[in-house]
Amino acid sequence: MLEPSIDKLQTKINSKYTLVTLAAKRARQIQNTKMHQVENPKAATFVGLALEEILEEKLMVDPDQEIIHD
Repeated sequence: MLEPSIDKLQTKINSKYTLVTLAAKRARQIQNTKMHQVENPKAATFVGLALEEILEEKLMVDPDQEIIHD
């Protein structure tokens, strides 16, 4: 099963399209920089790390679809 769950993620970002786009962009950033904002990650993949950042509200979207970090 996907962790974090899509139901939990959609409480943070309503649009599945936006969620997927944001996670993909952030996963590429994590892959390139080897840096993430999750203190105790459970994910073994870059996409999983990005999803954990979204769930922990360390990653959000502005109206122009730019990635915002806390």
